[in-house]
Amino acid sequence: MFDIKEELKKLPDKPGVYIMHDDNDTIIYVGKAIILKNRVRSYFRESTNKTTKIRQMVEHVSWFEYVVTGSELEALVLENNLIKEHKPKYNTLLKDDKTYPYIKITSNEEYPRISMVRQVKKDNARYFGPFTSSYAVKDTIEFLQRVYNIRPCNKRIDDKGSRDNDTCLYYHMHRCPAPCAGLADKELYSEKVKGVINFLSGNYKPLVNELKSKMEKASEEMDYEKAMEYRDLIKSVSQITQKQRITDSDGDDRDVIALARDKESVIIQVFYIRGGKIIGREHHYMDNTLEAESKDIIRDFILQFYAGTPYIPRELLLPLPIEDKEVIEELLSEKRGSRVHLLVPIKGKKEKLVELAERNAEIVLRQDIEKVKSEEARTRGAVREIEELLELSGIVRMEAYDISNISGYDSVGSMVVYENGKPKKNDYRKFKIKTVEGPNDYASMSEVLTRRFSHGLKEEEEGKSYGRFNRFPDLIMMDGGKGQVHIAMEVLSSLKLDIPVCGMVKDDNHRTRGLYYNDLEIPIEKNSEGFKLITRIQDEAHRFAIEFHRSLRSSGQVHSILDDIEGVGIKRRRALMHYFESIEDIKKAEVEELKKVPSMDERSAKAVYSFFHTGMLS
Repeated sequence: MFDIKEELKKLPDKPGVYIMHDDNDTIIYVGKAIILKNRVRSYFRESTNKTTKIRQMVEHVSWFEYVVTGSELEALVLENNLIKEHKPKYNTLLKDDKTYPYIKITSNEEYPRISMVRQVKKDNARYFGPFTSSYAVKDTIEFLQRVYNIRPCNKRIDDKGSRDNDTCLYYHMHRCPAPCAGLADKELYSEKVKGVINFLSGNYKPLVNELKSKMEKASEEMDYEKAMEYRDLIKSVSQITQKQRITDSDGDDRDVIALARDKESVIIQVFYIRGGKIIGREHHYMDNTLEAESKDIIRDFILQFYAGTPYIPRELLLPLPIEDKEVIEELLSEKRGSRVHLLVPIKGKKEKLVELAERNAEIVLRQDIEKVKSEEARTRGAVREIEELLELSGIVRMEAYDISNISGYDSVGSMVVYENGKPKKNDYRKFKIKTVEGPNDYASMSEVLTRRFSHGLKEEEEGKSYGRFNRFPDLIMMDGGKGQVHIAMEVLSSLKLDIPVCGMVKDDNHRTRGLYYNDLEIPIEKNSEGFKLITRIQDEAHRFAIEFHRSLRSSGQVHSILDDIEGVGIKRRRALMHYFESIEDIKKAEVEELKKVPSMDERSAKAVYSFFHTGMLS
C-alpha cells in the first residue's frame, strides 16, 4: 500500500522529474523540479493556493514516483519526453504535433540531388525550410529539377560516374544529364546546383533574367512552343516568389510565436522566417489549458513542438517572458548546435512581427469559435428534435451499441458515446464476447450491456468520481428494432436501472428509417438534423464494431472457422479473407479460384474446398 504522507518524507532535495499515477496506474501528470522535495510536497499542502485543475489532479493521485537527474536541464528533457510519450490528462498538450518538410540539397555528393525530407541531419547537406505545405515543396522540387536539369534519381554515383551503358528516360527527355553514364559535365552541373541554392536562398533575378533571354531567343527563331514553355516557367517563378514576403533586412532565421485564447480554446500561431523572409505560418491548438497561465502554455508549446522539429532557428520571438528561459535556451542550443535566443521584443520590427502573429492568431481563434458555435447550434437542434420525437427532455449523453460477427468469426461489441450531439471518442468502449458461442446477436448484446452497466454500478459503489463506466447515458440507442430494444430493457430491469431505450431501425437497403420507442416505430423526416444525427450515430457504432473486429482478425485474436482447416494458418487465413472478404464467398469458390490467393497452393486450395464440400473431392 502506497502511503503518500510517508513517501513525501523520503523525497530528495535534488533536481528531477515527478510522475503522478491514478488508481489504475495511469500517468495523469508529469512535472520537473529544481528541488523535488519542495515541489512535490507543495501539491499536498492544504495551505497552498491551487487552481481547480491542480486540485482535481491531486484528488486522483493514488501514488507517485520520481527520477533524480543530474541537472535542471536533464530534468527538462526527461519531463518533455515523458509528456510526449504518455500524454497525461492534466498536462497542457500540443494537439497537432507533427514534423514539417524541408528541401535537401545533397551537396555532400559528387552530383547533388534535390529531395523532400522531414529530418535535418548533420551530413554536410544543405537544408531549406521548414515549409508548411508538402505539396508546395514537391512542386518546387519538380520545378527546380526541370529548370536546372538536376538528376531526379537517388543512384549512388562516384567521382567518375557509374558508367552504366544505358541511359534512362529522363536523359532522353532532357531532364537529366546522365552522370550515371559518365555523360555529365561536372563543372556545369556544379554551376546548376549553385543556381538551385541561389534560388532557394531567395535570389530569383538571375533565373528570371536567364529564362526571359531564352524566351526571347526562341521567339526570334520562331520556336513558339519553346518560347511558351519558358513563359510558363517564368510564371512559375513568379508564383513561388510571391509567396515570399520581405520582413527584415538582416536575413536571419527566426520563428515568431504568438498566443490567442478565450474561455475554452487556446491557439498558438507560428510564423517561420528564413533568410529574412516569411516562408509560411501554422497555428496549433493546445489541450488541457483551463486555468493555465499564458506564459506556461507558451513554455509547454516550445518544449513539445521543438522537440519534434528537426530545425531550430537562431531566434524565437515570444509575446511574453516564460519560466525556465535560460534552461530552455540551453536545451534548444544543444539541439541546434549553436546558440538559440528566446526574445520578447518591446519595440522595432521584431515587436511588429509578434503583433502581426498575434493578430493572425486572434483571427484564427475567432473563425474557429464561429465554426464551433455554428456546429453546436446544428447539433443542439438535432438533439432537441430527438427529444421531441421521443417526448423526453434533458438528453445530453447518448450511448449507441452494435454487434459485429462475420460468419465463421467470434462476435464483438461496440459502445459509442455522443454528448450534445458530438462524438466523445475517449468514452468509446470495445467488448470481446466471452459467454456466447456463435453468431447470436441478442445474447451478445445482453452480455455487452450487462458488463457495461455492472462495471458502472460497481464504480459507483466504490465511490469513484471519475471511472471508466460510471457515467450513465440519458438515452440508449440500439442498432436494431424491437428485439434489440427489449434485450436492453431486460438487462436494465435486472440491474434496477431506469434509462430510456430506443432502436435505430433500418429499411431493406440498410438505411436508417426511424426510431423504435415504447413499442412503436416513429418515422423521421429524412431532411431533418435529427435524422442526420441518428444516421451518424448508427454508422459510427457500426464502423467502430467492424474496425475492432478487423483489428482482432488481423492479429489472430479471434477464432475463425478457417482455423479448423488443416494446412490453413494465420497467414493463409488473412490472405483468404482479404481476397474474398467473406466466408460465404470462400464457400462458393472453386479450387482454381482459391489457388489464385497469395500463399495458397493446390494442396491448401483443395483442403479449403473439401472442408466446405465434404466428400466432393477425392
